[in-house]
Amino acid sequence: MEIKILKNEKEEIEFQVDSLTIVEILRVYLNKDSSVNFAAWKREHITENPIMSVKTKGKTAKKALNDAIVAATKELDKLETDFKKLK
Repeated sequence: MEIKILKNEKEEIEFQVDSLTIVEILRVYLNKDSSVNFAAWKREHITENPIMSVKTKGKTAKKALNDAIVAATKELDKLETDFKKLK
């Protein structure tokens, strides 16, 4: 997966990634964080990769992004474990 950082400030980060699924999962988990003021993605055209924008207050944008990734990973790991128990 390719990630292109477009803006990298303490409380704001903007990046382009080549997966709609990833940006949507990140948006959901970021918006659960009370220190995140804004988390959304956009696409200028259907043929272009989405751009994710995150703005925070009281936590760095990188930390909020990392926390969202950790939370999503934990939940996906639990889902995988539960799924394997079904066999």
